[in-house]
Amino acid sequence: MKKRLCIALSVAALLWFYMFSPWTKGAPDFWVVMSASAIILSSMALCFTPDKKSLLRIEKPLLQVLAGVLIALALWGVFWLGDKLSSMLFDFARPEVDAVYSMKDGQSPWLIATLLLLLIGPAEELFWRGYVQRSLSALLECRKAGRLAAFALTAVIYALVHIWSLNFMLIMAALVAGAVWGFIYYLCPKALPALIVSHALWDALVFVILPI
Repeated sequence: MKKRLCIALSVAALLWFYMFSPWTKGAPDFWVVMSASAIILSSMALCFTPDKKSLLRIEKPLLQVLAGVLIALALWGVFWLGDKLSSMLFDFARPEVDAVYSMKDGQSPWLIATLLLLLIGPAEELFWRGYVQRSLSALLECRKAGRLAAFALTAVIYALVHIWSLNFMLIMAALVAGAVWGFIYYLCPKALPALIVSHALWDALVFVILPI
């Protein structure tokens, strides 16, 4: 399990480097690379998970969807407030946020929203919570507070893979969002379907439907 997890995290780090680093950013196209990355990581998560039935089990589907929508809306509110506060406190905050939004320039917003809703958001959650945090929890379960440590490690790693963007606001956004989804998963691993809905909907909301 350790070897597979290390391979998966190394691949994720390389993909995020390619997507966000100043030397490779935009080559050939951010959304093509992001979509390909989503397919690669979600495929690895499924291939490296022995108990796929347990991972993909959906209990109380209507409740999962409702919870996912509520989490996404609440998280959007947190980021809306965070944007206002950070803009008042830091001169660099809004320009860095605008730099993130510039990634959709020249692209169909509804194509981006569709990719975020149906591919990128679900794939990221399946990989980061469904595989990485789940695997770390299993590896650390013999230690006191192992699941809590797995949550913290996953949130930090998820933020760190964004470091090549050299965009403080993006890194902090990844840390906050990853911590929220990760903490919910820590409290209730059966809520993974809700988190997938939440991640997908939040991505589409904050990036296309209701930009902050």
